[in-house]
Amino acid sequence: MINLYPTQIESLSIHRIGNKSKNEGIFFSSEPYRLNDEISAILKEYFFKPFREKEENYFRFDNEVDVEFNELYKIVSEIFNDTSSLHANSKKIATHLFDQSNHPHIKSGELYVTHLTDVMMDNQKVDAVGIFKSELKHDFLQFAENEANLDILIQQGVNINKLDKGCIVFNINKEDGYKVLSVDSNRYDTKYWLENFLGVDVLTDENFFTKKYLKFCQDFAKDVVLPAEDKKQEVMFMNRAVNHFAKNDDFEETSFLNEVIDNPDLIPEFKHYKVEKGPKYSIEDVSNFPIANKAVSEARKKIKNVINLDTNIQIKMDFINPESAEKFVEKGWDEEKQMYYYLVYFNKEQKS
Repeated sequence: MINLYPTQIESLSIHRIGNKSKNEGIFFSSEPYRLNDEISAILKEYFFKPFREKEENYFRFDNEVDVEFNELYKIVSEIFNDTSSLHANSKKIATHLFDQSNHPHIKSGELYVTHLTDVMMDNQKVDAVGIFKSELKHDFLQFAENEANLDILIQQGVNINKLDKGCIVFNINKEDGYKVLSVDSNRYDTKYWLENFLGVDVLTDENFFTKKYLKFCQDFAKDVVLPAEDKKQEVMFMNRAVNHFAKNDDFEETSFLNEVIDNPDLIPEFKHYKVEKGPKYSIEDVSNFPIANKAVSEARKKIKNVINLDTNIQIKMDFINPESAEKFVEKGWDEEKQMYYYLVYFNKEQKS
Protein backbone atom coordinates (compact mmCIF):
# COMPACT_ATOMS: atom_id res chain seq x y z
CA MET A 1 0.00 0.00 0.00
CA ILE A 2 1.35 3.44 -0.91
CA ASN A 3 0.70 6.82 0.66
CA LEU A 4 1.72 9.82 -1.46
CA TYR A 5 0.36 12.57 0.80
CA PRO A 6 3.65 13.14 2.70
CA THR A 7 5.73 12.85 -0.49
CA GLN A 8 8.00 15.75 -1.40
CA ILE A 9 9.25 16.76 -4.85
CA GLU A 10 12.96 17.28 -4.23
CA SER A 11 13.90 18.20 -7.79
CA LEU A 12 12.16 18.68 -11.12
CA SER A 13 13.38 18.83 -14.71
CA ILE A 14 11.07 19.72 -17.60
CA HIS A 15 11.66 19.11 -21.32
CA ARG A 16 9.42 19.21 -24.41
CA ILE A 17 9.14 16.10 -26.58
CA GLY A 18 8.04 16.37 -30.21
CA ASN A 19 6.81 13.71 -32.60
CA LYS A 20 9.81 12.25 -34.39
CA SER A 21 7.82 11.08 -37.43
CA LYS A 22 6.56 14.65 -37.97
CA ASN A 23 10.07 16.09 -37.77
CA GLU A 24 9.22 17.82 -34.51
CA GLY A 25 12.22 18.40 -32.31
CA ILE A 26 13.09 18.02 -28.66
CA PHE A 27 13.68 20.95 -26.29
CA PHE A 28 15.96 20.47 -23.29
CA SER A 29 15.82 22.82 -20.32
CA SER A 30 19.34 23.90 -19.44
CA GLU A 31 18.84 23.51 -15.70
CA PRO A 32 16.32 22.05 -13.20
CA TYR A 33 13.13 23.97 -12.55
CA ARG A 34 13.25 26.16 -9.43
CA LEU A 35 10.34 24.99 -7.33
CA ASN A 36 8.43 27.08 -4.80
CA ASP A 37 5.76 26.03 -2.31
CA GLU A 38 2.85 27.12 -4.50
CA ILE A 39 4.06 25.30 -7.63
CA SER A 40 5.04 22.22 -5.61
CA ALA A 41 1.56 21.94 -4.10
CA ILE A 42 -0.11 22.21 -7.51
CA LEU A 43 2.25 19.72 -9.16
CA LYS A 44 1.91 17.19 -6.34
CA GLU A 45 -1.85 17.13 -6.87
CA TYR A 46 -1.43 17.01 -10.67
CA PHE A 47 1.13 14.20 -10.58
CA PHE A 48 -0.17 12.06 -7.71
CA LYS A 49 -3.97 12.26 -7.91
CA PRO A 50 -4.32 9.56 -10.63
CA PHE A 51 -2.23 7.14 -8.55
CA ARG A 52 -4.36 7.67 -5.45
CA GLU A 53 -7.51 6.91 -7.46
CA LYS A 54 -6.10 3.88 -9.26
CA GLU A 55 -5.68 0.30 -8.10
CA GLU A 56 -2.11 -0.57 -7.19
CA ASN A 57 -1.28 -2.87 -10.09
CA TYR A 58 2.49 -2.98 -10.09
CA PHE A 59 4.87 -3.49 -12.98
CA ARG A 60 8.61 -4.10 -13.11
CA PHE A 61 11.24 -3.21 -15.68
CA ASP A 62 11.91 -6.13 -17.97
CA ASN A 63 14.05 -7.21 -20.90
CA GLU A 64 14.04 -10.46 -22.86
CA VAL A 65 17.77 -10.92 -22.19
CA ASP A 66 18.34 -9.24 -18.80
CA VAL A 67 16.82 -6.28 -16.99
CA GLU A 68 20.24 -4.57 -17.10
CA PHE A 69 19.62 -4.03 -20.81
CA ASN A 70 16.40 -2.08 -20.17
CA GLU A 71 17.25 1.52 -21.04
CA LEU A 72 15.00 3.18 -18.48
CA TYR A 73 16.09 0.76 -15.75
CA LYS A 74 19.71 1.80 -16.31
CA ILE A 75 18.91 5.52 -16.21
CA VAL A 76 16.71 5.32 -13.12
CA SER A 77 19.38 3.27 -11.33
CA GLU A 78 21.89 6.05 -12.02
CA ILE A 79 19.50 8.58 -10.47
CA PHE A 80 19.00 6.45 -7.36
CA ASN A 81 22.77 6.02 -7.03
CA ASP A 82 23.35 9.78 -7.33
CA THR A 83 20.29 12.02 -7.05
CA SER A 84 22.34 15.07 -8.09
CA SER A 85 22.50 13.47 -11.55
CA LEU A 86 18.73 13.78 -12.06
CA HIS A 87 18.84 16.68 -14.51
CA ALA A 88 21.50 15.12 -16.72
CA ASN A 89 19.69 11.80 -16.64
CA SER A 90 16.32 13.47 -17.29
CA LYS A 91 17.74 14.46 -20.70
CA LYS A 92 18.55 10.79 -21.35
CA ILE A 93 14.97 9.89 -20.42
CA ALA A 94 13.67 12.63 -22.73
CA THR A 95 15.84 11.34 -25.59
CA HIS A 96 14.66 7.78 -24.98
CA LEU A 97 11.01 8.91 -25.04
CA PHE A 98 11.64 10.97 -28.19
CA ASP A 99 13.10 7.90 -29.91
CA GLN A 100 9.84 6.02 -29.21
CA SER A 101 7.67 8.93 -30.44
CA ASN A 102 7.74 7.87 -34.07
CA HIS A 103 4.09 7.07 -34.75
CA PRO A 104 1.83 9.79 -36.26
CA HIS A 105 -0.77 9.32 -33.49
CA ILE A 106 1.68 10.09 -30.68
CA LYS A 107 1.24 13.62 -29.39
CA SER A 108 3.99 16.02 -28.48
CA GLY A 109 4.09 17.33 -24.95
CA GLU A 110 6.02 18.23 -21.84
CA LEU A 111 8.05 15.66 -19.92
CA TYR A 112 8.53 16.07 -16.17
CA VAL A 113 11.20 14.05 -14.35
CA THR A 114 11.23 14.25 -10.57
CA HIS A 115 13.06 12.85 -7.57
CA LEU A 116 10.54 12.07 -4.82
CA THR A 117 11.18 11.49 -1.12
CA ASP A 118 9.07 10.38 1.84
CA VAL A 119 6.94 8.00 -0.20
CA MET A 120 5.23 5.64 2.23
CA MET A 121 5.10 2.07 0.93
CA ASP A 122 3.80 -0.57 3.33
CA ASN A 123 4.60 1.78 6.24
CA GLN A 124 8.18 2.19 5.07
CA LYS A 125 9.72 5.39 3.69
CA VAL A 126 11.28 5.03 0.25
CA ASP A 127 12.38 7.45 -2.43
CA ALA A 128 11.17 7.28 -6.01
CA VAL A 129 11.59 8.70 -9.49
CA GLY A 130 8.47 10.16 -11.09
CA ILE A 131 8.17 10.48 -14.87
CA PHE A 132 5.11 12.33 -16.16
CA LYS A 133 3.95 13.63 -19.52
CA SER A 134 1.32 16.21 -20.47
CA GLU A 135 -0.05 15.96 -24.01
CA LEU A 136 -3.53 17.35 -24.57
CA LYS A 137 -3.92 21.11 -24.55
CA HIS A 138 -7.20 22.74 -23.58
CA ASP A 139 -8.67 26.16 -24.33
CA PHE A 140 -9.23 28.45 -21.38
CA LEU A 141 -10.29 32.06 -20.96
CA GLN A 142 -8.27 34.91 -19.56
CA PHE A 143 -9.61 38.42 -19.03
CA ALA A 144 -7.86 41.76 -19.38
CA GLU A 145 -9.09 45.22 -18.46
CA ASN A 146 -9.31 47.51 -21.48
CA GLU A 147 -10.36 50.97 -20.29
CA ALA A 148 -14.03 50.51 -19.32
CA ASN A 149 -14.42 46.94 -20.62
CA LEU A 150 -13.09 43.46 -20.05
CA ASP A 151 -11.48 41.75 -23.02
CA ILE A 152 -11.61 37.96 -23.45
CA LEU A 153 -8.32 36.27 -24.29
CA ILE A 154 -8.43 32.65 -25.49
CA GLN A 155 -5.31 30.74 -24.50
CA GLN A 156 -4.23 27.10 -24.45
CA GLY A 157 -2.72 25.17 -21.57
CA VAL A 158 -2.52 21.96 -19.61
CA ASN A 159 -5.50 20.77 -17.57
CA ILE A 160 -3.93 20.14 -14.16
CA ASN A 161 -6.93 18.01 -13.15
CA LYS A 162 -6.00 15.27 -15.63
CA LEU A 163 -2.53 13.81 -16.07
CA ASP A 164 -2.08 12.25 -19.51
CA LYS A 165 0.70 9.79 -18.73
CA GLY A 166 2.87 9.00 -15.76
CA CYS A 167 4.86 6.44 -13.87
CA ILE A 168 6.46 6.23 -10.45
CA VAL A 169 9.50 4.01 -9.96
CA PHE A 170 9.99 3.05 -6.32
CA ASN A 171 13.49 2.44 -5.03
CA ILE A 172 12.73 -1.08 -3.92
CA ASN A 173 13.37 -4.56 -5.39
CA LYS A 174 16.11 -3.28 -7.70
CA GLU A 175 17.32 -6.79 -8.53
CA ASP A 176 13.85 -7.69 -9.84
CA GLY A 177 13.40 -4.52 -11.92
CA TYR A 178 12.04 -2.21 -9.19
CA LYS A 179 8.35 -1.72 -8.42
CA VAL A 180 6.63 0.54 -10.95
CA LEU A 181 3.17 2.11 -11.10
CA SER A 182 1.86 3.55 -14.35
CA VAL A 183 -1.17 5.57 -15.47
CA ASP A 184 -2.26 6.38 -19.01
CA SER A 185 -5.37 8.45 -19.63
CA ASN A 186 -5.03 8.28 -23.43
CA ARG A 187 -5.23 4.59 -24.22
CA TYR A 188 -4.85 4.86 -27.98
CA ASP A 189 -1.06 4.55 -27.62
CA THR A 190 -0.62 2.29 -24.59
CA LYS A 191 1.99 0.14 -26.33
CA TYR A 192 4.13 3.23 -26.92
CA TRP A 193 4.13 4.14 -23.22
CA LEU A 194 4.20 0.78 -21.43
CA GLU A 195 6.14 -1.39 -23.84
CA ASN A 196 8.30 0.86 -25.99
CA PHE A 197 9.17 3.56 -23.47
CA LEU A 198 8.95 1.94 -20.03
CA GLY A 199 9.63 -1.62 -21.10
CA VAL A 200 7.71 -3.09 -18.17
CA ASP A 201 5.94 -6.33 -17.44
CA VAL A 202 3.31 -7.12 -14.82
CA LEU A 203 4.77 -7.78 -11.38
CA THR A 204 3.33 -11.17 -10.46
CA ASP A 205 3.51 -10.92 -6.68
CA GLU A 206 1.06 -11.91 -3.93
CA ASN A 207 -1.02 -8.80 -4.58
CA PHE A 208 -1.36 -9.72 -8.26
CA PHE A 209 -2.29 -13.37 -7.65
CA THR A 210 -4.75 -12.55 -4.85
CA LYS A 211 -6.60 -10.05 -7.06
CA LYS A 212 -6.58 -12.28 -10.13
CA TYR A 213 -7.73 -15.41 -8.28
CA LEU A 214 -10.61 -13.62 -6.59
CA LYS A 215 -11.68 -12.09 -9.91
CA PHE A 216 -11.52 -15.57 -11.44
CA CYS A 217 -13.74 -16.88 -8.60
CA GLN A 218 -16.21 -14.05 -9.17
CA ASP A 219 -16.56 -14.95 -12.84
CA PHE A 220 -16.85 -18.67 -11.99
CA ALA A 221 -19.69 -17.83 -9.59
CA LYS A 222 -21.49 -15.85 -12.30
CA ASP A 223 -20.86 -18.27 -15.19
CA VAL A 224 -21.18 -21.65 -13.41
CA VAL A 225 -22.65 -21.43 -9.89
CA LEU A 226 -25.53 -19.12 -10.80
CA PRO A 227 -26.82 -21.20 -13.76
CA ALA A 228 -26.33 -24.48 -11.87
CA GLU A 229 -27.96 -23.31 -8.63
CA ASP A 230 -29.34 -19.83 -7.93
CA LYS A 231 -28.44 -16.25 -7.03
CA LYS A 232 -28.24 -17.02 -3.33
CA GLN A 233 -25.64 -19.72 -3.90
CA GLU A 234 -23.67 -17.44 -6.23
CA VAL A 235 -23.50 -14.81 -3.49
CA MET A 236 -22.73 -17.39 -0.81
CA PHE A 237 -19.94 -18.95 -2.89
CA MET A 238 -18.18 -15.59 -3.19
CA ASN A 239 -18.91 -14.96 0.48
CA ARG A 240 -17.10 -18.14 1.47
CA ALA A 241 -14.30 -17.50 -1.05
CA VAL A 242 -13.52 -14.03 0.29
CA ASN A 243 -13.69 -15.20 3.90
CA HIS A 244 -11.32 -18.08 3.13
CA PHE A 245 -8.79 -15.59 1.74
CA ALA A 246 -9.33 -13.23 4.68
CA LYS A 247 -8.57 -15.80 7.39
CA ASN A 248 -5.54 -17.44 5.74
CA ASP A 249 -2.00 -16.17 5.20
CA ASP A 250 -1.32 -18.56 2.33
CA PHE A 251 -3.53 -19.92 -0.42
CA GLU A 252 -3.66 -23.66 -1.12
CA GLU A 253 -6.14 -24.64 -3.80
CA THR A 254 -7.20 -28.07 -2.50
CA SER A 255 -8.01 -26.65 0.91
CA PHE A 256 -9.86 -23.77 -0.75
CA LEU A 257 -12.04 -26.07 -2.85
CA ASN A 258 -12.92 -28.34 0.07
CA GLU A 259 -13.93 -25.41 2.27
CA VAL A 260 -15.61 -23.09 -0.23
CA ILE A 261 -17.52 -25.33 -2.65
CA ASP A 262 -20.55 -26.88 -0.92
CA ASN A 263 -21.70 -28.89 -3.93
CA PRO A 264 -19.07 -31.60 -4.73
CA ASP A 265 -20.33 -31.73 -8.34
CA LEU A 266 -18.98 -28.21 -8.86
CA ILE A 267 -15.37 -29.10 -7.98
CA PRO A 268 -14.62 -30.71 -11.38
CA GLU A 269 -16.50 -27.79 -12.99
CA PHE A 270 -14.17 -25.40 -11.17
CA LYS A 271 -11.07 -27.27 -12.35
CA HIS A 272 -12.34 -27.34 -15.94
CA TYR A 273 -13.17 -23.64 -15.80
CA LYS A 274 -9.66 -22.93 -14.57
CA VAL A 275 -8.09 -24.86 -17.43
CA GLU A 276 -10.30 -23.03 -19.93
CA LYS A 277 -10.24 -19.52 -18.45
CA GLY A 278 -7.12 -19.53 -16.28
CA PRO A 279 -4.77 -18.00 -18.89
CA LYS A 280 -7.01 -14.93 -19.06
CA TYR A 281 -6.20 -14.28 -15.39
CA SER A 282 -2.59 -15.59 -15.49
CA ILE A 283 -3.42 -18.24 -12.88
CA GLU A 284 -3.56 -21.39 -15.01
CA ASP A 285 -0.49 -22.90 -13.27
CA VAL A 286 -1.00 -21.26 -9.89
CA SER A 287 -2.32 -23.24 -6.92
CA ASN A 288 -0.22 -21.85 -4.01
CA PHE A 289 0.74 -18.29 -3.13
CA PRO A 290 0.93 -15.89 -0.15
CA ILE A 291 -2.29 -13.91 0.33
CA ALA A 292 -2.21 -10.09 0.22
CA ASN A 293 -4.65 -8.81 2.85
CA LYS A 294 -5.08 -5.41 1.20
CA ALA A 295 -6.12 -7.06 -2.07
CA VAL A 296 -8.72 -9.11 -0.19
CA SER A 297 -10.15 -5.97 1.44
CA GLU A 298 -10.35 -4.22 -1.93
CA ALA A 299 -12.05 -7.22 -3.54
CA ARG A 300 -14.60 -7.46 -0.73
CA LYS A 301 -15.72 -3.87 -1.42
CA LYS A 302 -16.35 -4.64 -5.09
CA ILE A 303 -18.19 -7.92 -4.78
CA LYS A 304 -21.97 -7.57 -4.76
CA ASN A 305 -23.69 -9.35 -1.90
CA VAL A 306 -27.23 -8.37 -2.90
CA ILE A 307 -30.01 -10.49 -4.42
CA ASN A 308 -32.15 -8.25 -6.63
CA LEU A 309 -35.68 -9.57 -7.16
CA ASP A 310 -38.05 -8.62 -9.97
CA THR A 311 -40.60 -7.52 -7.35
CA ASN A 312 -38.40 -4.50 -6.51
CA ILE A 313 -37.10 -6.10 -3.33
CA GLN A 314 -33.45 -6.55 -2.39
CA ILE A 315 -31.98 -9.09 0.02
CA LYS A 316 -28.54 -8.16 1.29
CA MET A 317 -26.26 -10.92 2.54
CA ASP A 318 -23.69 -10.35 5.29
CA PHE A 319 -20.14 -11.12 4.16
CA ILE A 320 -18.85 -11.01 7.73
CA ASN A 321 -21.33 -13.59 9.08
CA PRO A 322 -22.20 -15.87 6.15
CA GLU A 323 -23.68 -18.56 8.41
CA SER A 324 -26.69 -16.29 8.97
CA ALA A 325 -27.74 -16.57 5.33
CA GLU A 326 -27.21 -20.34 5.41
CA LYS A 327 -29.33 -20.79 8.55
CA PHE A 328 -32.01 -18.15 8.26
CA VAL A 329 -32.75 -17.69 4.55
CA GLU A 330 -34.65 -20.38 2.62
CA LYS A 331 -35.75 -20.42 -1.00
CA GLY A 332 -38.94 -22.15 -2.13
CA TRP A 333 -41.70 -22.35 -4.73
CA ASP A 334 -45.32 -21.33 -4.13
CA GLU A 335 -47.66 -23.47 -6.25
CA GLU A 336 -50.65 -21.21 -5.75
CA LYS A 337 -48.90 -18.00 -6.80
CA GLN A 338 -46.58 -19.78 -9.23
CA MET A 339 -43.71 -17.75 -7.85
CA TYR A 340 -40.43 -18.34 -6.03
CA TYR A 341 -40.06 -16.96 -2.52
CA TYR A 342 -37.38 -16.37 0.10
CA LEU A 343 -38.29 -17.17 3.68
CA VAL A 344 -36.29 -15.13 6.21
CA TYR A 345 -36.22 -16.08 9.90
CA PHE A 346 -35.51 -13.57 12.68
CA ASN A 347 -36.24 -12.87 16.35
CA LYS A 348 -36.67 -9.09 16.18
CA GLU A 349 -36.06 -6.20 13.87
CA GLN A 350 -32.84 -4.26 14.43
CA LYS A 351 -32.96 -0.50 14.86
CA SER A 352 -31.17 1.44 12.12
